Amino acid sequence: MNVLRSLLFYVGYFLAILVFGALLLPVAPLLALPARYRLLNLYNHFLTAWFRWTCGVTYRVRGREHLPDGPCVILANHQCEWETIFLQILKPPVCTVLKQELLRIPLFGWGLRLLHPIGLDRSKPARAMRQVLSQGVARLQEGLSVLIFPEGTRVDPGQRRRYNKSGAVIACRAGVPVVPVAHNAGERWPGRQWVKNPGVLNVVVGEPIVTEGRTPEEVLKEVEAWIEARLAEISEVPRPADAKPAVGASVD
Repeated sequence: MNVLRSLLFYVGYFLAILVFGALLLPVAPLLALPARYRLLNLYNHFLTAWFRWTCGVTYRVRGREHLPDGPCVILANHQCEWETIFLQILKPPVCTVLKQELLRIPLFGWGLRLLHPIGLDRSKPARAMRQVLSQGVARLQEGLSVLIFPEGTRVDPGQRRRYNKSGAVIACRAGVPVVPVAHNAGERWPGRQWVKNPGVLNVVVGEPIVTEGRTPEEVLKEVEAWIEARLAEISEVPRPADAKPAVGASVD
């Protein structure tokens, strides 16, 4: 049954890229950035609903009320593709830090480019870090929130990787709060398998963490402790005590 559900999901997934790409991409460049986000996020709304319906997944999202009115830095654990879709609609407009290869994908990547992401070359980590710090602060000053996955890459459920402090640095420099987000999406949408798993997908949004007058190291330590504590509560796979070293500043 899970195989059939997953096949149906991917049929809709690829059709959505074609249909939404053909209908929305010609219009999106003509719109102001806030309207452009609302238009292109129709794809993300559809895909999250389609995944829930076809694969038998129930969403439980807690803490939406913690999202601030102004721009912030969202730091979330990274397990699969689902959170990259869902977090786009959690607090738009949001600028995502991602690997630049995604911007080259026909239709999908073209749409991403219109949302002012920060595309990084993961083969040049020092340059990528400088790019995150400069462009991230600029995006925040423009009124966009910034989404960063501090683990630097996808991490399977039940594994840990040390967090990169780039998100905390730009939040401290811009004087905006950090909003931590924890989820167990990789248990429903395995990052290295195509077959999806039915069940409950939990998302927890934390209270904003103040950055003014604090060091990035202090902020990051609080963020990591909060995310790991929530993951221990919502994950079906036990959490390890130790984390592997982080890789650069880039993300999937």
